[in-house]
Order: sequence, then C-alpha cells, then structure tokens
Amino acid sequence: MAAAAAAAEEEEPPAGPRLRDTPEDICLEAAANAIALHPARALLAAGDVDGDVYLYRYSCVPGDTRQLWSSGHHLKSCRDVAFSPDGQRLLTVSKDKAIHILTVEDGRLETRIAKAHSAALNCVLPIDHHLLATGDDGGELKVWDLRKGEAILEARQHEEYISAMAVDGNGKILLTARYCRAWWHLGQAPCPSWQGTRVAAPRVLVPQGHSVSHSGDGTMGVFNIKRRRFELLSEPQNGDLTSVVLLKRGKKVACGSSEGTIYLFNWNGFGATSDRFALRAESVDCMVPITESIVCTGSLDGVIRAVNILPNRVLGCVGQHMGEPIEQLAVAPDGQLLASCAHDQKVKFWDISSLGSMVVDEYRKKKKRGGPLKALSSKAPGSGEDFFADLREEQEATAEAATGSDSDDSD
Repeated sequence: MAAAAAAAEEEEPPAGPRLRDTPEDICLEAAANAIALHPARALLAAGDVDGDVYLYRYSCVPGDTRQLWSSGHHLKSCRDVAFSPDGQRLLTVSKDKAIHILTVEDGRLETRIAKAHSAALNCVLPIDHHLLATGDDGGELKVWDLRKGEAILEARQHEEYISAMAVDGNGKILLTARYCRAWWHLGQAPCPSWQGTRVAAPRVLVPQGHSVSHSGDGTMGVFNIKRRRFELLSEPQNGDLTSVVLLKRGKKVACGSSEGTIYLFNWNGFGATSDRFALRAESVDCMVPITESIVCTGSLDGVIRAVNILPNRVLGCVGQHMGEPIEQLAVAPDGQLLASCAHDQKVKFWDISSLGSMVVDEYRKKKKRGGPLKALSSKAPGSGEDFFADLREEQEATAEAATGSDSDDSD
C-alpha cells in the first residue's frame, strides 16, 4: 500500500501558478486617455496621447496579461475608445477629427471617417449595431448610421465641448455633458507631457428610449435619436459636468462635476437637479456604475472612491494612482473587476467584488472629518494596516450616538 501511495503521489500533476486577486498592471509607452473593457471577453482596449490604440488580454494568471495588437492610424491623440455591442469591432476617435472602426480580432482598420467633425473629437458612444454618437471640442453632437456612411443627426446645443454621453436601452434618447481639461482644474498651464490629454467619459446605458450627453458648459443635453431632434438643456451647474450614469433602474441620472459634486436628476425631469452630493474630492472626473445604487468615481487626486447614491454615502477607497489624475474607469462584464488609467502611464485593476453585496441603510453614522477613507480592496491604501480598526470604529460610533451629533456623508 505504501508503494501504491507513493506511485499516486508521483502521478499527481504539478500545482498550477497561484492566481492573483487582480491582473497585473499594464505599463504603457504614453499616458492613456481612454480605456474600455470587452463586453464578453477578458480584453482591454486603450488609446493614448500619441494616437496609438492597443488591445490587451488580461488575466489573473501571473505573466498571462499581454498585448495582442496595436494600431497607429490616428495622426493625433486618441481621445476615446469603445467596443461595439457585439464585441466584434473597436471604435476610436481622435484629436485628428477622424473616426476609426477596427476589427477586434486583428486590429485591421475596417472603416475610417476622416474629418468627421469640424473640431477635434472627444468621445464616442455605440448606440446599436449600426448607430454611433460622437461629440467634439466645439460642442457638436453627431449620430452616425454606418449603413449609410453618414450622420443622421447633427446638433450644436452646447457652447463648449461634449465630455460624456449615455443612451437608453431602446436607443432613442441620448444625454450629453461637458467638462474642463485637467490643467484647467489645476489652474495652471498644461505640462508638455499632458498635451492632448483629457478626462475621458464613461459609456453607460440610459433608460429605454432616451439618450444623454454632458458638455463643457455645465449643462446636460437631451436628444431624441428616433425623431432626430434636440429636446432640452438642463439648467447650468456650478462646475463643468464630466460624466453621466443611470441608476435606480433608470429612474435617476447622476452627473459628476469638476468641483467634486455629484448632481442627481429625475428621469423625465432633466431641466433641474433633484439632489446633489458634494464629495471631499478635488473633482469627479469620471464615473461608472457598479450596481443600481453604487458608482465608482475618479478624481484629480488619483483616488478611486466608491459612492452610494440615495442614501448618499462615500463608502471608501477602491484604489489609487498615487498623485496622478484618473483619466477613465471601466468595469468588467461580470462586475468583479474595475480598470483605471491615469497620467502615470499605467492601467491598473481593482477587485470590486465586495461592492455588489454592500447594503447602505438610512442611518447615517458620524464620521471624523478629514479621516482616511475605508479600504474596500486589498490594494487600496490602508488595507489591513490596523487590526483594531473595526473595533475602534464601533466604539466611536457608540460614543457619537450617545452625543446625538449630526452625521456627515462625505469623505
């Protein structure tokens, strides 16, 4: 029996490599303006300030994350990238005013629309298999029908550039928004290495029949794609709107802003905000929905925050690019991973699996102003640094409840 046991041990296959919690960082040759995750496969696309577009396969197996192909067809900075709904094509737009459609399998340039706009392009949003929307630095929105090879809707309702767009499930209503360049936020001239960069806007779904866009004049625009017409502009906000997401099963629209406030609109109530939530952050430059109530935001300080909407709470820190402004965030199709890119020329991955099960009740616990954010992932700053942190939080909460102090929702 001893011999049989020894033989069995010898026949056991060697243990495979230990899986990481998240894929390894991707280091780029230039800062990425935009990233996108494939809707069904473990693929990441990135567009950088040099105009190059890359496709990577990412994996939690050590050493298995690798570049699949690159494209250098854009003449200037690539501003935004997006996968088509079926995942077969990659859409890219650039400061050179061109729209490119590449095949995902080999990066072949399938379609090029040169001089698509009169100004540099800033964002692109797939609407369905045949329609896509683009926004430029001059505030012009165009909706393209690829079957016809031409724009079926052209509108210029924003005074400045369009920063983000979202569309509803029926592809009928489009929302748009506007933002400032990162160096304008900082109140200084741009660094040479920042030329052509932008704070990219995420692509999200909007309730059926509608589309949303955000613009640089601090307004949200509403456009009816089916009727090919402009509907209305929201009232101007204090800061430039940078991002737009749909929450609460399409009943709420949340917009990030350059002054660090999230503005909330009711669906079918786009004219004026219904609520606002000021974060203790320099800005909300990009934002993606994780659940129907939770979003992740990226800021100039490099911190990625998880925020619950209604009730409004900053839940904690998912991760950080140390001191580097966050350009864009993207969520994996299974909702377990978040990808981010920043001025440090890296794409990082964060484990957000715990956010899906988080429940925030109406009770608002007092928290110290200026204190560190709670770490929500193993790679977040402060994770695991204090064994007694949870016990101390419970003691502080008990003492604060006894004093009857007001609560503080912001970080």
